[in-house]
Order: sequence, then structure tokens, then C-alpha cells
Amino acid sequence: METDRAVVIGGGASRYALKPTRITSEDILICLDVDAESMVEMKTTGTNGRPLTRMECVKQAIILFIHNKLSINPDHRFAFATLSKSAAWLKKDFTSDAASAIASLRGLSATKSSGRADLTQLFRVAAQEAKISRAQSRILRVILIYCRSSVRPTHEWPLKQKLFTLDVMYLHDKPSPDNCPQDVYDSLVDAVERVSEYEGYIFESGQGLARSVFKPMSILLSHPQQRCAQDDLDIPKSLAKKVPVVEAASVDDNQIPQAMSQ
Repeated sequence: METDRAVVIGGGASRYALKPTRITSEDILICLDVDAESMVEMKTTGTNGRPLTRMECVKQAIILFIHNKLSINPDHRFAFATLSKSAAWLKKDFTSDAASAIASLRGLSATKSSGRADLTQLFRVAAQEAKISRAQSRILRVILIYCRSSVRPTHEWPLKQKLFTLDVMYLHDKPSPDNCPQDVYDSLVDAVERVSEYEGYIFESGQGLARSVFKPMSILLSHPQQRCAQDDLDIPKSLAKKVPVVEAASVDDNQIPQAMSQ
């Protein structure tokens, strides 16, 4: 149904039509890096008192993501893959059953260091699944969890073939002479921009804190068809006390504390 609205601009009236659109259900392929670096311990401890590994923290965040996503729309579906030297299926059949999806994660563990990470097979599989999703009036999204600080992911993919959307969460060590997380991040940004049909998001953290995993996953609940550009994101909001707008506007420039004016 088409809705007409009138807008007054400069004393005149301008009419425009706003057509409602249907937000498509998602098929979400979650790909987890199973390189040895996914077992690096974080600064957050679990219920048993020992530090959580990246893999353990990511699993918990994904479980929460699945439950929240299904509470928004129970028609969303999930499948899982792993990334070693290349991508491989962990659970191929997309499902809306949370218990079945979560069961696929329970026994997942890391492998030895892979030495390289080729995303080409992941993109090929995603493109094939995206065509199936489209035939069912759905869209496909890939969420890649990447944990290597010194291995730049590679891929071979046509520049104009954009059949799905790619989101990335990159967990890494702090920069040192032995690694290159900035170069890895740049490669991941290139991958997101090259393959994404809608706005793909990428988040990174070298803090080793659980919140650096859970916050990005909460933002990734956003539907690709409803997103703003990542540069325009203003979430999550800082918990720091904010000066009220009226009060801030009344402050004279000469009254700014010396420490802030330097």
C-alpha cells in the first residue's frame, strides 16, 4: 500500500509517496576461525575461575546472538562453517531451531596453526547459498570471526559479484614486531567492501576483554537492509556523564578549563 505525505518546504507544499517495504528474513552463515590463536586466553574469567579463551567467549556471544535474533524474527536461520587454511562446513543445513544450531557449536575446538587463511572457498559457498536464499525470498549474510594477528587472509573474488553481505569480528594480539594486526585488518576491510551486497560491518579488538566480543555481536543483530554506514554508527553509547545540551550551550569559550583547551 502506498502512503502519501505532504511536506511544507519554504512556505510551499511538496508531495511525495512513501512505499512500505518488507524486511527479508536472513540466512546467516557464521564462520569461526579455528586456528590455534582462537585458544588465546582473554582477560575475562569464566565461572570456573580460569580465563576464557577467545573460542569460549565467541561461542557464548554467538549463542546469545542466536537467541536474540530469533526473538526479533523466528524465521531467521543459521548454519556454521570453520576456517583453517580454507573454509569447511560445520553445519550445512540452515535452521531456525536454536537448540540444533547451538549443539553444532558445543564440540567445536581449535586446530594447530594453519599458516594461511584463504577466504575464497567461503565466498564461493556463500554465493551458492545466497542464490538458494534469494529463490526463497531471503537474503544471506556471512559473519566471520577471525583471530590471527600475523596471517593476512587472502581471496580471489570478482569485484562486481556481490550476492551476500559480510560482517567481520577480528580479535587480535596487541601490535608487536612479531605480528601485523593492522595489515590483517586492512585485508579484512578489503574483503568486506569487495563482496558485500548491503552495508557490511567490521569490528576489531586487541583488548582481550569479553565486552569487546559481546558489544560487536549485539550491533550485528542489525539487519543489513536497515543499516546506516558504519562510519555513522553512534553505538554503543558511552556510559560517561554527558553535559546537558542547554547547560553546554551556555558555557562561554573563555570558561573552558585549561586542560581541555590545550
